[in-house]
Amino acid sequence: MAGFFGTISTTSCITDVFYGTDYHSHLGTRRAGMATYDTERGFKRSIHNIQNSHFRTKFEDELHEFSGNAGIGIISDTDAQPLLINSHLGRFAISTIGKINNMDELVNHLLDQNMHLTEFSSGRVNPTELVGLLIVQGKDFVDGIENVYKQIKGSCSILILTEDGIIAARDSWGRTPIVLGKRESAGSPTNHEGSWGASAYAIASESSSFFNLGFETEYFMGPGEIVRVYADHVEQLRKPNDKMQICSFLWVYYGFPTSDYEGRNVEQVRYACGHAMGNSDDVKADIVCGIPDSGIAMAIGYSHTSGVPYQRAITKYTPTWPRSFTPSQQATRDLVAKMKLIHNYSILRGKSVLFCDDSIVRGTQLRDNTRCLIEAGAKEVHMRIACPPIMYGCPFTNFTTSKSDMELITRRIIAELEGEDAAQDPARIKAFATTDSPEYQRLMRALRDRFALKSLKYTRIEDLIQAIGLPKCKVCTYCFDGANPENN
Repeated sequence: MAGFFGTISTTSCITDVFYGTDYHSHLGTRRAGMATYDTERGFKRSIHNIQNSHFRTKFEDELHEFSGNAGIGIISDTDAQPLLINSHLGRFAISTIGKINNMDELVNHLLDQNMHLTEFSSGRVNPTELVGLLIVQGKDFVDGIENVYKQIKGSCSILILTEDGIIAARDSWGRTPIVLGKRESAGSPTNHEGSWGASAYAIASESSSFFNLGFETEYFMGPGEIVRVYADHVEQLRKPNDKMQICSFLWVYYGFPTSDYEGRNVEQVRYACGHAMGNSDDVKADIVCGIPDSGIAMAIGYSHTSGVPYQRAITKYTPTWPRSFTPSQQATRDLVAKMKLIHNYSILRGKSVLFCDDSIVRGTQLRDNTRCLIEAGAKEVHMRIACPPIMYGCPFTNFTTSKSDMELITRRIIAELEGEDAAQDPARIKAFATTDSPEYQRLMRALRDRFALKSLKYTRIEDLIQAIGLPKCKVCTYCFDGANPENN
C-alpha cells in the first residue's frame, strides 16, 4: 500500500509536508520521499529507504534544504518516489498509489515507440516512471492522466507537483481515496515562521493527517476526478465517474482510526462490525479483547452489545515493530508477528477469552497468538474476525506480498478438503465464500480446528457493507467474493 500528502500555501509549507507525510507512515515501510517547489530555487527532491528506520529520522535533518510554498510527500511499500520529470508539459514531481497489472505490456509498448525507462538493479521498472511517461504522451495533464486511466489494468491515484499548483487525480474506480483539506489561515505551531493569516489547501490519502496541522476536511474526491489545487482555491479539471469501487479493507485494516473515507469514519465502522457480531453471538466468554491495533474498536463494539467485559489481554509493543505482512521474507513476517505482541499472563490465566482481529490472511499471526494464549493459561480461545474470509488475492492494491492465491489459508484449507482443483475452481470457491452455505460451514470448522480455537466466526459480508454505510455496488469486496464490475 502507500499514502501521499501534498499541500500548497501562500507561506512556507515545508513542515506541513513533513508532518503530513509522516502521518501516513502506517501505510508503508519501504520507501519515502518528499519534493517541494520554490519559484526562485525550483524543485528539491529527496528519497530514503525506511525499512530500518522511521520517516522522521530520515528527513528531519535535511528539512532546511527544502524551500517553497508547495510540496508533496509519500510513504510507499513499493517503488522509490516522487520522481522528477521534465517534458513538454513542463517540469513536475509525481507520486502514485496503486497497482499496475499490465506493466510488461505497457513497457513493451513504450519501448516499441522508441522510448526508454530506467530499470532497478533487480531489472524491474519503476511503476511511477511508467505512469509519468503515459502522462507526458498527452497534450496536457488532463489528457495525459486520461491516457493512464485508459491503459492501465489495476488502479492508480496520482499526485503531481507542478510549477503552477498541485494536480490530484483519483483512481478511475476510486479504489484508493483522496481527500482535500482547507486551512483558512496558513501556518501552525509547526511552521518556522509562526505565521497566521493566509489560506492553504492539503491533499491526502488519510484525513487523519489534517487536524493537528490546522486543516479541516473540505471535500472527498470522486472516482477519476482530477483537480488542480492552489493556495486559495481548487479547480476541477475532470468530473468524477459515476461508478466507484473503494477498497473495503481500508476500513477493516489499513485505515487510521481517526480517518474518514467517503464520510465514513474508520473507528466507527470497526465498532459497528463488533456491535453486529456481539448482537448475534451466543458464546459465553469471561472477557473480550482486541488484537492491536485494528481489532480494538471491534472488540469494544462487541463488548458493548454482548455485555462481555473488555480487557487488554494483549498489548502491542509500538516503538519498533511494523505490520507483520510487510517484510518480503516469510521467516521475517513470522518473527515480527510473534515479537510485536506481548500477552498479559495475569489477565489470561484460567479465562475463557474472546479475541477480535481484522482478518486472517496466511494464518501466521493467528497460529502464533493461539499457541501463546494457551501457553499463557487461557482456558478457551474464541476468535471473531472483522471481515469475511479472504478468498482471493487483491489485484488492485498492494495488500499482500502473496505470489499466489494458494498462499491464503482459506485456499489451502479448501485444497485439503476437496483437492487442488477445487481450490482453484471459481464455482467451488464461490460456494465456500457464500455466507452460511454448507461449504462455508465446513471451512469454518476446518479453520477452527486448524488453529485449536474453541470457536471461530467471521463478519458476514452483509454486515460489513452495512457498517461501511455505502451501497455494495460502490465498495470493492473482490478479496471476499470475487465481485469485479470491470468484468461486467
